[in-house]
Amino acid sequence: MKWIKRLVVAVVVIFALFYLFTRPTDAADAVKSAFGAVGNGLDAVMTFFTSLTS
Repeated sequence: MKWIKRLVVAVVVIFALFYLFTRPTDAADAVKSAFGAVGNGLDAVMTFFTSLTS
């Protein structure tokens, strides 16, 4: 079972590197949108707690 996990991780890493080198603009957009979603969620939580303290 351990070798299956290593194989899956290796395939994911190889795919990520392939995607990064063949489509760098799309890879950058994917990272920006992922961190943007996290940032928007944090902004919403901060707005909620700020409204509670006001």
